[in-house]
Amino acid sequence: MQPKRRIALLGSTGSIGTQALEVIRANPDSFAVEVLTAQHNADLLIQQSAAFRPNAVVIGHEVRYDRVFAALDPLGIKVYAGANALASVVEMESIDLVLTALVGYAGLQPTLRAIRAGKPIALANKETLVVAGELVTRLAREKGVNIYPVDSEHSAIFQCLLGEFHNPIEKVILTASGGPFRGRSLESLRTVTKAQALKHPNWAMGAKVTIDSATLMNKGLEVIEAKWLFGLRASQVEVVVHPQSIIHSMVQFEDGSIKAQMGPPDMRLPIQFALGYPARLKSDFPRLDFRDYPQLTFEQPDTRTFRNLQLAFDALHQGGNMPCVVNAANEVAVAEFLRDAIGFLQISDLIAACMAKVPYIANPSYEDYVSTDLETRRIALENLSHMQ
Repeated sequence: MQPKRRIALLGSTGSIGTQALEVIRANPDSFAVEVLTAQHNADLLIQQSAAFRPNAVVIGHEVRYDRVFAALDPLGIKVYAGANALASVVEMESIDLVLTALVGYAGLQPTLRAIRAGKPIALANKETLVVAGELVTRLAREKGVNIYPVDSEHSAIFQCLLGEFHNPIEKVILTASGGPFRGRSLESLRTVTKAQALKHPNWAMGAKVTIDSATLMNKGLEVIEAKWLFGLRASQVEVVVHPQSIIHSMVQFEDGSIKAQMGPPDMRLPIQFALGYPARLKSDFPRLDFRDYPQLTFEQPDTRTFRNLQLAFDALHQGGNMPCVVNAANEVAVAEFLRDAIGFLQISDLIAACMAKVPYIANPSYEDYVSTDLETRRIALENLSHMQ
């Protein structure tokens, strides 16, 4: 029997984090929790820590440190706070694998630190590769570190490639549900509400990812992530809308054959595959019954109505720091939409404005990514005043 794999779970209180803990709880002989981190949700972090007894926890919001420390120090759990602690804790010798389930740009620095420390990565933070894909993948190669995808689409591609790594890929086909507004006209989207945008037809996710799915930006970010994960050219990545979310993605090889990975829309499956790879651990998750899906349908995405997907493709083709610009502008735009400061279609307007105004850098360094992120957020907030 393989020894228990000790997991550092960054972002344990979010949607991916809580489902990852379900997987760990269901496989006590395979996994142990070494580190848990959360940004704001101190109460849930305390509950999780009491249940799983990690070696250490990090609360990102430093004002919540005293509450977490008072609850967990009597249990012998080390408690740290702040962004620097989050980036440092991944270097602990006792960690066997780091699951990065943080949302947004915040995942970049801890992931880089974990790779430098030689820790394998289970990557649920797509923004890490969107922002700095060339830097992250180069460092992983230098350190001999494996990055296992957790997003259902990239996990599907990874699974389709098992046993095929010697066969060149012609293209990958990422599937998209189309979100809650599939088939809607551009005009009708002008008045959609936050509540409507947060009702995804197939997946239960956090607010940021759910809005990204409604705008198709989530698929755009996944397109950029796929390029770096699988060493593809931009022209080798395609998106098709598949409303049933049963085929999670496909790979087409040079002979014309296509392999697809299928399963119910349940994120615990790709999480467990990433944590347990190369083993397929037994689970009692619901099974797919094809009788429940007499039709599987596919259609082209409407990139004129859902501009974010096209903007992401544009950034991928341009390269350099442009994906970083798209990510930062989108994070600001989604946050503003969630607080009812801008309309649904203005999310795309804000991203496009930032792409036009932030200076382009063809071969960015880490410092360039940091400055690009800051500059984009400044320009985005500046543009908001003209949109309101």
